Order: sequence, then C-alpha cells, then structure tokens
Amino acid sequence: MSMAPDISPAGAVSAAPAGPGKAHPFLVFVLRRLGQAIIVIFVVTVVVFALLQMLPGGPARGVLGVQATAEQIATFNHEQGFDRPIWEQYILFLGRLLRGDLGESYLLNKSVADAIAQRLPKTLLLTGLSLVAAVIVAIPVGIFQAVRRNGVVDYTLSTLAIVAYSTPSFFLGMLLILVFSQNLGILPANAPQGETVADVLMVPGRLILPVAAGAIPLVANFSRYMRSSALDGLSEDYIRTARSKGTPAIRVLSRHLLRNSVTPLIAMLGYQLPVMFGGALVIEQLFNYPGMGLLFWSAAQSSDFPVLLGCVLVISAATVIGSLLADIVQALLDPRTRGGIA
Repeated sequence: MSMAPDISPAGAVSAAPAGPGKAHPFLVFVLRRLGQAIIVIFVVTVVVFALLQMLPGGPARGVLGVQATAEQIATFNHEQGFDRPIWEQYILFLGRLLRGDLGESYLLNKSVADAIAQRLPKTLLLTGLSLVAAVIVAIPVGIFQAVRRNGVVDYTLSTLAIVAYSTPSFFLGMLLILVFSQNLGILPANAPQGETVADVLMVPGRLILPVAAGAIPLVANFSRYMRSSALDGLSEDYIRTARSKGTPAIRVLSRHLLRNSVTPLIAMLGYQLPVMFGGALVIEQLFNYPGMGLLFWSAAQSSDFPVLLGCVLVISAATVIGSLLADIVQALLDPRTRGGIA
C-alpha cells in the first residue's frame, strides 16, 4: 500500500520514509549539495591560481615588489616552485592551501593566513550582528505588511525599503555619521579598535553605527521577500482552515504562517554572504573598523597581491559554505526542497 504525503498543520509536506535499500532523501540531498560545493571551491582555487600567475611581472614581482633584483626573483621562483611546469605549480598551490598556507605579505611582514585570522573574526562579528538585527526587524515588518497589504502603512514601508535598498553603502554610512554623530552627537563615528573580538566588544556603543549601516539594506531586502512569502502563505488552505476553526490570529501567524513563510528567507541568508562581505569592505573603511574589509582595502592601496588573493579565496569559500548551510537548513525546515527543486 502506497503512503501519501502527510500534511502537517503548518502546511509542510513531510517526506515519505525511505524504502528498503534506499538512502534517506535528506542524506542524498546533503551529499549532492556537498559535491556541488566541492566543485565550486575547486573552480575558485583554479581562478585564484590563474590570477596569481597573471600578476604584473609574475608572482615573484607581486610579492617582492618592483625593487626586487633578477637574482631575488629567480631565488623566490625556485623556492616557491614557480619555475616548474604549470600543473606542478597548481598541485603545490593546492598543497599549501590544504596546510593553511596562503602565502606571505611582504608589506605586513607576516603570513597572509595570520593576517586574515586576526581580522576575519571581527568581520564575522560585524556581519553577524548586522544579519541578526536585520532578521529580527525584517520578519515582523514583512508579516505586518502582508496582513495590512495595500494600505497606507504597507505602501510607506515598501517605499522606504526601496529607497534603503537602492542607497549605496558609503552614502548610507556617511548619512548615519552626519545625523547621529555630527548633528545629534549621540553616537560615536569611529568603530571600536582592538586586536581581538573581545577588545571590540568592550565598547559596544561604537558598534551601533557600523551594524546599522550593514543591517538597513538587509532589512529592506528581507522584508520584501518576507512580505511576498507571507502573502502566498495567507492564500493557502491551511491558513483558511486554521481561521475557520477559530484559532486566534496571533497563533495563526506565529505557528502556521511564520514557519512556512520564513523558509525562502533562510535560503537567502547564505546567498547574502558575498553582498555582506562587499558591504563590509566599504563600511569597515568608512568607520575605520579593523576587520578583513579594511585589510583588503589597505592591501589594494599598497598592491599587496598575496593578501588580496587570500581575501578573495577566503570570502569565496565562506560564500560557498554559507550557501551549503542555508540549503541544508532549508531542507530541514521544508522537506519538499530535498527533491532537487530548490
């Protein structure tokens, strides 16, 4: 006897049990996504390796600088294996990456891995706080707009969201500094300084403006998606059934509508990582925040190519991992996505 899909009160379709000898659908889904992530990361390493080969004057000139002599360049190429065939160079490059060796920053006089390891946690703190703040605000705003759709408040919030999403990060940051620091004088313009995340958290007031600059565009984007998803959910049969049974409105929204409407938003979180890191590049420079975005900015100004390529590699890997985690979380919340339709 065949088993029909089970419809939960929240409207989610639960997956049928795997038959004898068949792998669990969720495991198959995770393995498929993991394989795709590995392929993407492999392509990223190829692109970064190609960029390294295309540095002006070659990798040695990019690392040692324009003042390096021919003897120094030859010695460097021999030590790093750049005088070997290109396929051998790529294998050596992969081997160094697997050992966590991203090269040396000639200007910082330290390894690229150490420089990134010191800055990356602070960037993750800034982007994480911005993301959490955006989700906390965007979810109720989006649901409220869906419930009060086509009203004055809905149109006003939609207009503000479009304006906020369209505003460049540097202009938004400058506007926040101008209003809250220069004119009102209630918030400091400079971000907290320190070598560690604990040092940064010692002055939480200085994080408000940088976090707000990162969160406002995300609120505008997430609230629009949440509104659209909630509107689709309000037209579903399980919502009408819950209302016809006399279920309180707040319970319908929180237990039935929210669970299904938030799934597309969760999927978006992983895909927002490159956008957030790109915004961090501007925000950290604007507020003088000692994260990886400021490191990338400084390396670009000083032509520190190993640091630039190391940042690109780390950000690309983080983006792939973030997308993978978002897909897995979405599959846990909505088994319908495991069939490859997501």
